[in-house]
Amino acid sequence: MENQIKKIVLIGPESTGKSTLCNMLAEKYDGIVVPEFAREYLMQKGGQYNFDALLDIAKGQLELEEKLLFNSNKPIAFIDTDMYVMKVWCEFVFDNCHHWILNQITEMHCDLYLLCNADIPWVKDELREYPDNATRQRLYHHYKDIMINQQVPWVEISGGYEERFEKATVAIDRFLK
Repeated sequence: MENQIKKIVLIGPESTGKSTLCNMLAEKYDGIVVPEFAREYLMQKGGQYNFDALLDIAKGQLELEEKLLFNSNKPIAFIDTDMYVMKVWCEFVFDNCHHWILNQITEMHCDLYLLCNADIPWVKDELREYPDNATRQRLYHHYKDIMINQQVPWVEISGGYEERFEKATVAIDRFLK
């Protein structure tokens, strides 16, 4: 059943509205949300992580996605991260990436990416690390470079929250036709 589900992945720097947008889109399109596994993992660890923990998080994300999609009868899934996010996180923080993550990138399947720009205000929470705009823009451009150099269709999502939702629905409606 999993391969029949359309997968739309939201990626981009932290605090760009990905989780909120996932939930709004899932409600509109009667879809399922695959949340970001890292958030739950890091909350249990007090926000602390190292290079090896990122491999555990990557594996946990894929296990969660597989479990939720296997048990879903929904036609569409909104996925709040993927292995590209894990690659950026590894490389940005540790200047290295696990080979397992790189191998998963070559095998993953997604139908559409929504790349969330860092053009909305950063919102502080206990897990977020990069409030300064220069770092957020650097991360955004790292994601954009990845999108440009891969084969899956993608759309940039920018503007305020309502504008983001509107841009996302236009892109999804076009994709579903």
